[in-house]
Amino acid sequence: MSILDNINYPSDLKKLKREELPVLCEELRNFIITNTAENPGHLGASLGTVELTVALHYVFNTPDDQIVWDVGHQAYGHKILTGRKERFHTNRKYQGISGFPKSSESVFDAFGAGHSSTSVSAVLGMAIASELRGNMERNHIAVIGDGAMGGGMAFEAMNQAGISNANVLIILNDNKISIDDSVGGVSKHLLNITSSPAYNRFKNKLWNFFTLNTHRANWLTRFFSGLGNVVKGFLLSGSNMFQSLGFRYFGPANGHDVIQLVDVFTSLKKISGPKLLHLVTVKGKGLRMAEQDQTTYHAPGRFNPDTGEIILESNPDEPPKYQTVFGETILELAKNDPKVVGITPAMMTGCSLTIMRDVFPDRVFDVGIAEQHAVTFSAGLAKSGAIPFCNIYSSFMQRGYDQVVHDVALQNLPVIFCLDRAGLVGEDGATHHGAYDLAFMRSIPGMIITSPINEKIFRNLLYTAYLNHYNPFTIRYPRGKGTTINWRTPFEKMEIGKANMLKKGEKIAILSLGPLGNIVSQVLVELESENIRPAHIDMVFLKPLDEELLHEVAKEYPVIVTVEEGCEKGGLFSAVSEFLQINGYKNSAHAIALPDRFIEHGDINSLYKEVGFDSESMKACIQKLMR
Repeated sequence: MSILDNINYPSDLKKLKREELPVLCEELRNFIITNTAENPGHLGASLGTVELTVALHYVFNTPDDQIVWDVGHQAYGHKILTGRKERFHTNRKYQGISGFPKSSESVFDAFGAGHSSTSVSAVLGMAIASELRGNMERNHIAVIGDGAMGGGMAFEAMNQAGISNANVLIILNDNKISIDDSVGGVSKHLLNITSSPAYNRFKNKLWNFFTLNTHRANWLTRFFSGLGNVVKGFLLSGSNMFQSLGFRYFGPANGHDVIQLVDVFTSLKKISGPKLLHLVTVKGKGLRMAEQDQTTYHAPGRFNPDTGEIILESNPDEPPKYQTVFGETILELAKNDPKVVGITPAMMTGCSLTIMRDVFPDRVFDVGIAEQHAVTFSAGLAKSGAIPFCNIYSSFMQRGYDQVVHDVALQNLPVIFCLDRAGLVGEDGATHHGAYDLAFMRSIPGMIITSPINEKIFRNLLYTAYLNHYNPFTIRYPRGKGTTINWRTPFEKMEIGKANMLKKGEKIAILSLGPLGNIVSQVLVELESENIRPAHIDMVFLKPLDEELLHEVAKEYPVIVTVEEGCEKGGLFSAVSEFLQINGYKNSAHAIALPDRFIEHGDINSLYKEVGFDSESMKACIQKLMR
């Protein structure tokens, strides 16, 4: 029987002897590898925080002491040690446990996560609330990666926390990577700290002295390492940006020495006020291929747990991913026009801007985890004559909304927003579903909003947006593969605000926006045998609406059904309902859209069935309306 077999909660962990902890870490790492190999998830980050996780729960009194995991990619070990080991095989599955920390799932998940750079703000608020209640003993810990530390929100929180007396410990998990390589001044600053020649020469001399040149850790090295971190925090005031912000800085320390981490945490528990512990870790630690290719193994899909070899499931005869179409098309536009530039906030690989970057590295900008900056940076580019394609995941676009309004739309700058991962995204769940972009973009004056039904239309919309020099332009598209294999055809400029009548019909008109229109087309073919023949219009544009066609539809079809992979309130259904009301039409309007609640995680097929996007649900809806 392994040690991990007997560990279900932190209370079990605390019964272990210190010398047993390295063995537990090895078992926990193997458990994560074995389970994630078959049930895909965020592998690399969680492998890099195994020792950190064990040490935290060993030293601190969780859940009374509160740990907040920034983003949550690195929290698998935490979930396994806090009562969810037996359910971990359901991780990210439909109606299983969430892939991110979730307060409703466990009392040990002190704060929900999914987006980056939020942990310091949350922990500071929790710490001050504890103080106001007179609880001065509770510890409040944020675990944040070096990529997330580059997010503006983290600095805003650090700025306040540093001048407070709040009992907060910020653990900077520095692995030099977020998903793609970390970029920017913060990353370089951390590299300077960890690679300082003078610092490392002195550290190596001490190491050699205390190990008698055996280079093997012993109680002396662990003791003086822990003590050194504490002393350094007192003596080196103002030596780095964290101390300049008012934090007592400790580190850099080895994030994979669990015994040393236990010693350091034990010491830090005795120090009040804001503290920052800088740990150097390896993303993907313990799986050789994950260590060597950290971007791919951030979330690799299914793989061989023994070798790390990824199990490929793609079929070359299948349609391409929308992300590939975006990458190939923007490269084609960039080759013909030097004004074309690409911008992304730390999603270079995910959105396929790597395709353009490899050819035009000076015209592609990864700005780090900084959506607000990405938007205004794009606005500056557009103001000076560049043609910026700003690619941001739909759920992350929420973070840059004020900049879209104030810095882009108010000045009517032709920034092209490519909103990737629009609609339901599957296993990442509620924090990542692109449910709201149609609604929040539609309210902005001058914004053009469109969603392609397939890859060919997507390509032509990118071209149309490129030719537009007068308005901000939003193209939203889903994660993954589409329906069209032969998508690369000569560019065609599309008429802005023009819908496509795909099928004439009777009694009912179905107005679809985006790729769900393909399911509608499939359903209508099946309904032919029942002599049910609704009309089908691919709206293409949410804003401006094709009002000329809508007048014809309203006059000819008494029942109108809108279909969109966005929230019902504020999107296509709202736009069409407003049109009907304003123009005095009395048509019966119905919506197939995301309901007014948060949709949890699961495979796409299960989620589609839950919300009525599958063919059977659509068919039943139409049949009911025809009665």
